[in-house]
Amino acid sequence: MIDADALAALICDWCLEVEPGQQVLVESTTLGQAPAAALHRAILERGGWPLLRLSPPGTAPDFYRHARPEQLDSFAPLELLEAERADARVTIQAPANTTELTGTSPELVTRATRARRALREARLALRWCGTIWPTPALAQQARMSERDYSEFVERALFVDRPDPTQAWRELSARQARLVERLSSVSEIHIESDGTDLRLSVGGRTWINSDGRRNLPSGEVFTGPHEHSANGTIRFDVPSDVRGAEVAGIELTFAAGEVVGASADRGADRLAAMLASDAGARFLGELGIGTNTGIDRATGSTLLDEKIAGTVHLALGRSYPETGGRNDSQLHWDLICDLRGGGRLSVDGEPLIEAGALVE
Repeated sequence: MIDADALAALICDWCLEVEPGQQVLVESTTLGQAPAAALHRAILERGGWPLLRLSPPGTAPDFYRHARPEQLDSFAPLELLEAERADARVTIQAPANTTELTGTSPELVTRATRARRALREARLALRWCGTIWPTPALAQQARMSERDYSEFVERALFVDRPDPTQAWRELSARQARLVERLSSVSEIHIESDGTDLRLSVGGRTWINSDGRRNLPSGEVFTGPHEHSANGTIRFDVPSDVRGAEVAGIELTFAAGEVVGASADRGADRLAAMLASDAGARFLGELGIGTNTGIDRATGSTLLDEKIAGTVHLALGRSYPETGGRNDSQLHWDLICDLRGGGRLSVDGEPLIEAGALVE
């Protein structure tokens, strides 16, 4: 089992840099009680104020079953006030059912998500960290025993190392060199089975995602030019979107816009996401995974998009710090695995061949 106190210390000191007097929201399900309690102790020890928010499993589908129309189109004002007054926020994924929203109308989910835009923006303005805690449902989704899955997540988080913070510093330094290498690149070309896609990143900023927000992390990312994507890409890693799985996604782009879309499973959910708003059919992110501690797909996007030797594209909202301008209430990461013989080239030169970084 993961050492919850070691994880809490890593979050407080590396991710959030908690200082005396700061108010830190800690959100999870009741299955995340162990890391939440450890964070409660760790934040207090650093002079901060921990504000724990633990929800029973099953409340998400209950909301869509019982909410009135006016509740779907709004949110509790206290939630916004809390987000505006807090200094930092930690969310811990600890689900009892990884597909609990599969039977929920995607239109209802999109409607409620759109209504919560102001709340979402307020939360993103905080110093934030999203992490994961092993549960039986996550282990089952990954097709692993609970013990094996817990050890897998422990390695991905680097909390199996003697000094986890130093391990993340070292990854940060390696990724900084990759960011420097990519900073002058103009064109990205992605090739693999069913994939031949080109897009432009010239003048955009690459970000070193080194565990300070998503934990685990291990990626560098940017915002591609909104109208530059041309070609087709197949995402061979299944993807979770708002509590439902979609697999075998294939997208065709012309002048940056999705003009063709199909999925082997969950095609209705894919169509609903693309119809979310005008920005949902354009790309907001291009990311390259670097975390060698994550060596297989598990069904959790937080983990899978960091696999070394993969590339992911996000439909929808750009991160402003990259220079991206796409605006959408959607941000959906989709993963293409290059380890089976794929290639990612930059300005005509290979950067990743069959999942390995070309030095």
